[in-house]
Amino acid sequence: MILPEVPNRALAELGRTEGGAGTLALLVRDQDTRRLLLLRAVLDAAEAADREVCSAAQRTRLRQDWALLAEADRTDRARGRASAARARLTQPLTGPWAGRCLRGLRRAAATVAERRELALDLAHFSTLAAVAAARAGTAFTSRLTPRDGLLALPSLGVLRTDTDEAAVEAVHDNGVMTLRRSGAPDVVVHLERDAGAWSAAPAWTPAYTLPGLLPGAAPVPLDDLDPYRVPPREPGQYALSGPAAPDDTERKRWLQAWSGAAAVLRTGGEHRVSEALALLRCLVPLETPPGSDGGGCSATRHEAFGALLSSVPATPVAFAATLVHELQHCKLAALSEMVTLHQSDGTARYFAPWRPDPRPYEGLLQGAYAHLGLADFFQRRALSQERERQRSASAWVEHARYRAQVGAALPALVGSPHLTVQGRAFVDEMVAAHERMAENPAPRGHTARAQAYVKAARALWTQRHPLAPPTNR
Repeated sequence: MILPEVPNRALAELGRTEGGAGTLALLVRDQDTRRLLLLRAVLDAAEAADREVCSAAQRTRLRQDWALLAEADRTDRARGRASAARARLTQPLTGPWAGRCLRGLRRAAATVAERRELALDLAHFSTLAAVAAARAGTAFTSRLTPRDGLLALPSLGVLRTDTDEAAVEAVHDNGVMTLRRSGAPDVVVHLERDAGAWSAAPAWTPAYTLPGLLPGAAPVPLDDLDPYRVPPREPGQYALSGPAAPDDTERKRWLQAWSGAAAVLRTGGEHRVSEALALLRCLVPLETPPGSDGGGCSATRHEAFGALLSSVPATPVAFAATLVHELQHCKLAALSEMVTLHQSDGTARYFAPWRPDPRPYEGLLQGAYAHLGLADFFQRRALSQERERQRSASAWVEHARYRAQVGAALPALVGSPHLTVQGRAFVDEMVAAHERMAENPAPRGHTARAQAYVKAARALWTQRHPLAPPTNR
C-alpha cells in the first residue's frame, strides 16, 4: 500500500492535539481506504485458503454477498446518493470482524472449534451485505446465520432465534425486511429513514442511537448488539469491563450526559466539537467497573477507528472529557499508520504518572498525547469560566494534574534516539503546546499539588520496579 503524504501543516496541527477540517478528513479517508483493503484481503485469503478452512460453499456465499454489495452500491450511485455499501463496510466494528476473519483464514493449523468460529465469522458478511442492500433500497433474498442464538443486523437490530443451527431467510423489498425461521412466525422489520428499524415482534430488539451531537448532525449509534464490539480479554493486559446492555434507565443516563456534551466541549475550544463530529461514529457501552466509586472506564481500539468504548459517563463534563481523551488516541493511531513517528522497540521501560506499570515508548507517547489534549481542554474551559469560580476551580485542578503528568513524560519522549524526522517534528509540537500553557498558569496551589502528586507517583513506581531501566526516572 502506498502511504498518502501527510502535509507538514497537518502534522503540526495534530502535534498540538488539534486538527483542522482538512487534516481530520485526511485521517478519515485513509482509515476508510484501509478498511476496504482489509476486506479485499479477507476475500482474497478465502479464495486461497485450504478447503478444510474455507469450503467451496463458503466461497460461493462470500461471492454472492459481494455481488449484493456491488448491486447496492450501483443502486445508490444511480440515484445520486452516498453509497450505503461503502458506509456499512467502513463502519468501525467491521474492522475487528475483518481482522478476525483474516487471522482465521491465515492460521496454519486450526482446531474444530476454531474452524467453527471462522465459519460463523465469515457468515457475518452476509448480514453486512443484507443491511447495506436494505439501506440502499435493493430488493433481495438472503440466508443469514445466527450466532449464540442471536442474529445481529448492524445498525438495524438483533433477532433472538434461540438456536444457532437454523438459517434465517431475509427477504427485503421497499423498506420492509421479513425474517423467516422454520417453526416460528415471521418477523417483519420496518426500516427507518435515518437509522434503526422497528418491529412489533417480541423476538426483535431494535438498535439504539443517540441524537446528533449538534442539531442536524448524524445520529450516533449506542451499539450494544454487534458481536464484535468488545475485544477478547487477554491475560497480562489491562482488561476493560464487560459489554453492557443498557436498560431504559441507563439509556436515559446516556442521553442526559450526551445532550450536554457538545456545550461542554465548546468551552474547551470549538475544535473539540469539530473533531467529535468528524471522527466519532459509534459508542459502545461498557459495564461500570466494580469499586470505581462513580468513575468509569473508556477505550478506543486500533482496529475500530471511530468507535469509542465507555461505561456511562456520570455527567456531560465527564462525557466531554472522555471524548477529548479517546479522540486523541484515535487521531494518533490513525496518524501512526500513515507516518512512522519512531522506531523504538516494544520494551516496557518508561515511567508514566497515569499508570502503575512500565510503558513502552508507543504507550508513553499515546498516553502523553491524550493527557496533553485534556490539559489543553481543561485550561480553555477554566479560562472560559472565570466568572463561575467553582467551575473554574474544578477545571484548573484537572488542567494542573494533566499538565504535570505530561511534563513528567516529555523528557523521555524528546530524548529518544528512535524518533524519525517526522516524529521529532510531532513531539516538538507537543512540547511547544505544553510550554504555551504556562502563559495562563493554574493557581499556584493547584500546580504545587499536581507536582507533588507526580513526585509521589514516581517514587512509588521506582520502588515497585527497581529493575526497570532508569530511562525517565
